[in-house]
Amino acid sequence: MAPTVLRQPVPGQHSGAGTVQLFLLDGFRLLHGGAPAVVPRGLQRVVALIGLRPGATRTHLAGLLWPDTPEERALSRLRTALWRLRRNGSCPVLTSGGAVRLDARVEVDVDDLVRAAARVREGGDPRWAEGVLIAGRHDLLPGWYDDWVLVERERLRQLRLHTLEQIARAYLRAGQHGEALQAALEAMRAEPLRETPHRLVVQVHLAEGNAYEALHAFYAYRQLILSELQLEPSVAMRALLDDILAPIGGPTPGRYPYSAHHPPPPPEPRQPRPGPA
Repeated sequence: MAPTVLRQPVPGQHSGAGTVQLFLLDGFRLLHGGAPAVVPRGLQRVVALIGLRPGATRTHLAGLLWPDTPEERALSRLRTALWRLRRNGSCPVLTSGGAVRLDARVEVDVDDLVRAAARVREGGDPRWAEGVLIAGRHDLLPGWYDDWVLVERERLRQLRLHTLEQIARAYLRAGQHGEALQAALEAMRAEPLRETPHRLVVQVHLAEGNAYEALHAFYAYRQLILSELQLEPSVAMRALLDDILAPIGGPTPGRYPYSAHHPPPPPEPRQPRPGPA
């Protein structure tokens, strides 16, 4: 049976008419009380960056938006963009001194992901975060290739991966193996070559007493990184299987005599000792 998931409310789902929702995962979208707002592409870049870097100075924002432009000209472009945003009214922006941020009425989906990760990191119920992490499967602003977008995209990708692994460990410690496996597999789906989710899958199978599944998962991962990266699994991952193979006199994982599709055979059954004559 699939684990029960307590999903985080979608931004704007229960929001009033005055609330603005900014979605940056899986593309730029801006909603006013649930209705789409039209934002010109040039202003989208400004809104997205302010949403990702709240409280940044004008100089910092201008340098990121127009990195190849002299500072004074870049600041002039930013002033024009902020003036257009105020006239457009699609996304309220606040300026205080040299800093710029979105109005508190603006809900940003990226903030939900960051809050969910913080709650899991602090030991909160991992089920609270699962809905947000599923929504976080989508890339930040796909098709945008500004340097600041690439940096933020990788930051959020790593944040989600680490949070999924923390969820898997929390479930594993609680003995909720099905939920732990689902979280580890979701992390594996996001980054197939990353070792830690594969290691967690092996640990879950071992905790359930499924030695064959653990061995199969190990050798499948080994075959993958051998073919893709010409690397072997780490010592830490190989050590997980020592307790399985050592008692039966089998080969240690460090020798790798088997493939993912041909894991070690089960031990031969012991022959009964002959009784006294």
